[in-house]
Amino acid sequence: MRTAVVYYSMSGNTASAAKKVAEGAGADLIEIKPEKAFPDKGFKKFLWGGKSAVMAETPKLIPYSFNPEQYDRIVIGFPVWASNVAPPIRTFAAENKEALRGKEIAAFACQGGSGAEKAFKKLLDCLGGDAFAATMILNDPGSQTEKDQAIASYLQKMHFT
Repeated sequence: MRTAVVYYSMSGNTASAAKKVAEGAGADLIEIKPEKAFPDKGFKKFLWGGKSAVMAETPKLIPYSFNPEQYDRIVIGFPVWASNVAPPIRTFAAENKEALRGKEIAAFACQGGSGAEKAFKKLLDCLGGDAFAATMILNDPGSQTEKDQAIASYLQKMHFT
């Protein structure tokens, strides 16, 4: 079963987790980036990112290489913004919704507070799915040991280990 890990990361937390998941799964790693970067510091980070997430915006993405026909399983990783999926992942979901039907989809979220469960539900709504094959929530800050254990358990749920 061929797997892709598709992710968006602003501060590097999701990128770090995505790389570990991809390594453990023997998966291709695909980073999604918006054409116009969100502010990543101070009040503007929370104002613009939160507004964009709450308003369910779908920013234009930098072209990425992803052919869904090459994969049986897709793992989607994202930071939680205001109990929502980060907007670049919302765009990815909208652009690939039909092509992802019938695929095994798993997801993981990195959060500094809470809201990942709501974000998973919203991502499922974007994809038109009923349930994920597996989900994982990583809390930041958190110990690296806890994160490594959570990733190992997540990979085991998806039958990679």
